[in-house]
Amino acid sequence: VIYLSPRFGDIRLELADPKGDDNRKLFSHFLWNSGLQLAELIEEEGEWDVKGKKVLELGAGTGLSGLVAARAGAESVIITDYPAPEVVANIKKNVDENLPEGMRIAREGNPPTCLVEGHKWGELPKDDRFVQDHKGIFDVILVADCLWMPWQHSALMKSIAWFLSPGGKAWVVSGFHTGRAKMAGFYDAELLAEHGMEVESIIERDSEGREMEWVTDRGFEDVTERKCWLVVSVLRKRG
Repeated sequence: VIYLSPRFGDIRLELADPKGDDNRKLFSHFLWNSGLQLAELIEEEGEWDVKGKKVLELGAGTGLSGLVAARAGAESVIITDYPAPEVVANIKKNVDENLPEGMRIAREGNPPTCLVEGHKWGELPKDDRFVQDHKGIFDVILVADCLWMPWQHSALMKSIAWFLSPGGKAWVVSGFHTGRAKMAGFYDAELLAEHGMEVESIIERDSEGREMEWVTDRGFEDVTERKCWLVVSVLRKRG
């Protein structure tokens, strides 16, 4: 898959080949429209500017958003997905293919700009060095098309709140391909409050850039039309 970046040229992405039904059901071997939208927003800068910021991507799939963040001047980027070896290895391959050596290799005792880690949402064990060393340090967390599993909303929110710094923001973009109801629970007021999070902004945006207010229920929706739309939201961790 080739992402045609207006700022950075072609970004060539390979898709993972997960082993076993359980890993394949996570659909980390796809590149969804929400990942493309989040990458485009980062390229536009403005309120999506990552320059000088510490960035984490959760549920990265191909790692596109994290790669664009690294190229766009983030101080550091860690790209994560479910810790299936073939998924993590594929993201590392995409990093090697698309980032210069200076961003991938430690120099003079300094870590590389971009790293790849496996992380299962909501699991924060005390013996996991990545989890413990990165609590509350990220300015921005990128989340693209991770809301289609309502049973994982609490675990995802737990990880977001764990890794974000006070006042840090999660940029969450998700598609309607599995239906509005399945994603709406992620924005539940009680779930947000439980983890010290709040919604700073949330809209619906289609493939042509049209926008409208986010609502949890629009009644009957044409499936084909619905798939053209994304939810674009910013969550903030209370200080």
